[in-house]
Amino acid sequence: MPTSPRTPGRYGQAGQLFSKQTQAIFYNWFQKVFFGPEEVAIPQYGSIAEAVEHHPRADVLINMSSFRSAFESSLEALQQPTIRTVAIIAEGVPERDTKKLIAVAQRANKVILGPATVGGVQAGAFKVADAAGTLDNIIACKLYRPGSVGFVSKSGGMSNELYNVIARAADGIYEGIAIGGDAYPGSTLSDHCLRYQHIPGVKMIVVLGEIGGRDEYSLVKALEAGAITKPVVAWVSGTCATLFQTEVQFGHAGAKSGGADESAQAKNAALRAAGAVVPDSFEDLEPTIKRVYDELVGAGTIVPAPLPPPPSVPEDLAAAKRAGRVRVPTHIVSSICDDRGEEPTFNGESMSALMERGATVADAIGLLWFKRRLPPYATRFIEMCVVLCADHGPCVSGAHNTIVTARAGKDLISSLVSGLLTIGPRFGGAIDGAAQHFKEAVEQGWEPDEFVETMKRRGVRVPGIGHRIKSKDNRDKRVELLQRYARERFPSTRFLDYAIEVEGYTLQKAANLVLNVDGCIGALFLDLLHSVGMFAKAEIDDIVQIGYLNGLFVLARAIGLIGHCLDQKRLGQPLYRHPWDDVLYTK
Repeated sequence: MPTSPRTPGRYGQAGQLFSKQTQAIFYNWFQKVFFGPEEVAIPQYGSIAEAVEHHPRADVLINMSSFRSAFESSLEALQQPTIRTVAIIAEGVPERDTKKLIAVAQRANKVILGPATVGGVQAGAFKVADAAGTLDNIIACKLYRPGSVGFVSKSGGMSNELYNVIARAADGIYEGIAIGGDAYPGSTLSDHCLRYQHIPGVKMIVVLGEIGGRDEYSLVKALEAGAITKPVVAWVSGTCATLFQTEVQFGHAGAKSGGADESAQAKNAALRAAGAVVPDSFEDLEPTIKRVYDELVGAGTIVPAPLPPPPSVPEDLAAAKRAGRVRVPTHIVSSICDDRGEEPTFNGESMSALMERGATVADAIGLLWFKRRLPPYATRFIEMCVVLCADHGPCVSGAHNTIVTARAGKDLISSLVSGLLTIGPRFGGAIDGAAQHFKEAVEQGWEPDEFVETMKRRGVRVPGIGHRIKSKDNRDKRVELLQRYARERFPSTRFLDYAIEVEGYTLQKAANLVLNVDGCIGALFLDLLHSVGMFAKAEIDDIVQIGYLNGLFVLARAIGLIGHCLDQKRLGQPLYRHPWDDVLYTK
């Protein structure tokens, strides 16, 4: 969220990572986040050292790693000369590791927040990690501008609660820190209270301790020694522990009842005796803070500033949509599948239902391409087409390109795409063209000879007619198989019959002008679409024009192209170079 400009304090340059200057640095990865109303790209690096090298002005590291790696990464951060503060979010960091980190930080005069911290916040400037919660909570607690209270607590959850309490009872916090609830926090309550003593903007201090440990007694000593002279309101929670007959472990690792001097009652009494203002109960904490604050206002120590309006915080689109305050047009439409439920669906059929009925690849094509559950004879025909078109040897252009690409050392996808990109009117694309022209001829009522001559006058070869090897006396077995299957199972073969009549006319011109597999598939698909009784004429027109049938060839031939790529890699074939004697060099 946008904040008022202010000189950063001890933890104040973490925001440097968000500056637009970083966007000029070349880096390999980035994370998009909102910074106020705008999105910014936060660069990501492979190591802490690399990040520090690119951002020497950043002096705070927020360690979000798990307890398994928090020690190593935090130690690396503390060893960087520009990092002054490390916030360790992980819970469960071994106490032995934490003690080592504390020793390193103390020798280097650096600060550790945590382990098990939510971080901290400097009101009106920045926040570290998850401190202060949501944007709504930041606004409610008036954290968008600095107040007069320095606050420190062990608990992150209670920090958010006290930010609200302090905003109601006073003018809000100047800075708030949650040191973490482990038995050995990297910094203590008194460490931060001593800092607040030397920050001019902090006029009073609020401390929330808890049962267990002896951290609060270091604050007692600081008060008794006069090292802290600003008013301190303190409360140690856990007074209910005396109601239990046995030792009690509360939510934090360090919050457990132990000896008498670790009880909440003993600590509260010691703080009161040292000069802190200690309420009689947690319920009395808010009015106590208000009383001390009012006294400072009355003495002129605090001069309340007019409360500025909170900065405008744009509402997240998702939240606004859920609340019904905005409606947003979609940018992609899908009518064939849905992946939002427990399992994906193909045109309304769940994946488990498809598996239970033994669905095949052809069933998936029917649902995802044609949005129909096609009858068995239709899906079997599609399967036949896929098998028959899967490959046509290594010499056709698609396979050749795939082989050459694979031998150049490229990956499977690149090799496959190289072959697929050759599919067109002269290689594989004739299925669509055959269907389109046979459909036009039948609908126009052209006789076969009239159709062929019309195509000739247009300067267009008849798609699906002609073969380099096959001829009148050497028929393509694939075509024969498809014809036999269709005549046995299709309700009608009107378009196939017409294509065969066209073949009869073209064979009078040349023996190799036979109906090829592309033309046979194109004609039979027209018969299929018209005979299943599921498609209106307008829908059939769209199917033929959009490129459905060519898609079948692409799908089928991809099987063969993948095979050729894997074959070349398995055989370890070297880089392909075309032989000189197969090239005519001329001017």
